[in-house]
Amino acid sequence: MNKAQQLKFESLYQQHISALRRQGKAASTIDVYARAVRRITEFYDLCPDRLTPEHLKEYFSALVQSHSWSTVKVDRNGLQFFYKHILNKTWAWVDIVKPPQKKVLPDILTRNEIERLINGARELRYQTFMLTAYSMGLRLGEVLGLQPGDIDSQRMKVHVRQGKGRKDRFVTLPTASLLALRKYWVTHRNPDWLFPAGKNPEARHAASRTMDRGGLQNAFKVIVKSCGIHKDITPHSLRHCYGAHLMEAGLNLRAIQQEMGHECPKTTALYTQLTDTVNQHTDSLINELMDSLTLTLNGEV
Repeated sequence: MNKAQQLKFESLYQQHISALRRQGKAASTIDVYARAVRRITEFYDLCPDRLTPEHLKEYFSALVQSHSWSTVKVDRNGLQFFYKHILNKTWAWVDIVKPPQKKVLPDILTRNEIERLINGARELRYQTFMLTAYSMGLRLGEVLGLQPGDIDSQRMKVHVRQGKGRKDRFVTLPTASLLALRKYWVTHRNPDWLFPAGKNPEARHAASRTMDRGGLQNAFKVIVKSCGIHKDITPHSLRHCYGAHLMEAGLNLRAIQQEMGHECPKTTALYTQLTDTVNQHTDSLINELMDSLTLTLNGEV
């Protein structure tokens, strides 16, 4: 692009960001929709207002070959928003054939492997994180976002705020998890976060942000390897393990769906492919499951 086109692009791009914000789009949506405009601009080195329908067809033909289907869909939605709200043009629909989907079941740890994983961590913060993620079926971001006030020890519930889809929910708090969270929190007593950033208790007490996601994921990989577990496991796998183990223990699908915050029952039904089921009472079953773990929480933080 020449200088005039570059200035035009920057103006349109900022209008795009502003329009997304005005419509109340989530930060993650703004990020990927903006990336879609940047990607096609870099692909052709043209200001996007000069792109033709043939450009779009050629672009998506290449994108289907090089990126995941989710990226293709997001780029199409982002560019459609850009055309409608910024360029004031009618979106020329691009016929994209969805590639065959691969149905892959996630690797699931046994209860024994869960014990090995938690007990194998050398630091209390990692032990507590893994127990919290597993025992309540929380996503990584949901664990990191927990605050002291989210723990209701009277009702034995945890308030998960702004989870996936920016929705709140309450989940059952097992006694074992409450005790572990208390043991870790008293080591730093951060007023805002249960899992604050920092390399020592003093730094964690004063921290204004949570533990780093990337650093936590890297530490998790090291722990998994040190435990001799060769399955394809990430922090999110603990959530899948929770759902599978609850179903294995007999909890019904509707209760699991509620605990995990699944909007669609089909998502929860995934676990029927991983284990057998019978019906049980939610609270007592979850506590029984967590109490069955033989945990040795370290004194190191």
